[in-house]
Amino acid sequence: MKIYTKTGDDGNTGIQGNLRISKSHPRIIAYGAVDETNAALGIVLANSVDKDIFNCLTKIQNDLFVVGSDLSNPNLNDVKNRVTLEMIQELEHYIDKFELELPPLTNFVLPGGAIPAAQLQFTRTIVRRAETLTVDLAEKDEINTNCLIYLNRLSDLFFVLGRLINKRQGKKDILWKP
Repeated sequence: MKIYTKTGDDGNTGIQGNLRISKSHPRIIAYGAVDETNAALGIVLANSVDKDIFNCLTKIQNDLFVVGSDLSNPNLNDVKNRVTLEMIQELEHYIDKFELELPPLTNFVLPGGAIPAAQLQFTRTIVRRAETLTVDLAEKDEINTNCLIYLNRLSDLFFVLGRLINKRQGKKDILWKP
């Protein structure tokens, strides 16, 4: 199988259902940001992080393929590779579990500290953009709304994990000083 097909040379690409749409279509842009999130997460995982965090982030990398697949499929009657309520609940479980190790927030926190924590905070901003682009898509086409909820929870989890990595590596939260 060749990596290049030349079928996208005209500015269109194939999506599920044997459809072709413009590469600038909101659907392509939304799942492109999900793919970018996954790539940024790969950079985080190239660092040394604790095993429980590594396992969580590796699971999320796999789940992000489901999110991208879901967003690339306009046929909502096709139920394979869809974001589920269970996937969202798993993120909530991770958030609740990891927050137990953290002191309560009393101020806004700036990104930084340990390299993987800072990279995870950067990845969180990509997730926020993916969420915004998915909202834009939802305003134009019908989507599985679980995609939006998943992305919203994911950015929350990445915030918590950034703080947790810093704590575990002996770095204090960097507090915003207005």
